[in-house]
Amino acid sequence: MSPLAVVSEAYGPRFAEFAFEPAFLAAVDQHVAEIRDRVAAGSAALHPPAPDAEALGDYALGFLDALSENGWLEPVGHDYAVCRLTAISWLVRRHDLLDLV
Repeated sequence: MSPLAVVSEAYGPRFAEFAFEPAFLAAVDQHVAEIRDRVAAGSAALHPPAPDAEALGDYALGFLDALSENGWLEPVGHDYAVCRLTAISWLVRRHDLLDLV
C-alpha cells in the first residue's frame, strides 16, 4: 500500500472533526500550505495546483519513518504530527491523488 493510501485511510476520518473543532481545521489548513511549499507545489493562484503525487508520497513516507524512529504514538487530541498527517490526507482527497499512484 502506498504511503498516501496509508495516511489517507488512517487520517481521512478525522475530517469529521473539522465541524466541531475549528482550531483543528485552522491548524490543518496551515499544514496544507506548508506541505504545498515543501513539495514545490506552492502557488499564489486562487486555486493552488495539485501537489505532485510522487513527491507528496515521498514526503509522507519520510514523515512516517521519522515518527516511527522517534517512537511517536498517536495522541487522543491533535498534536503537530496528527495535524500534518491529516493535512496530507486532505491534499490526497482534494486532488484525487490516490488515482495517480
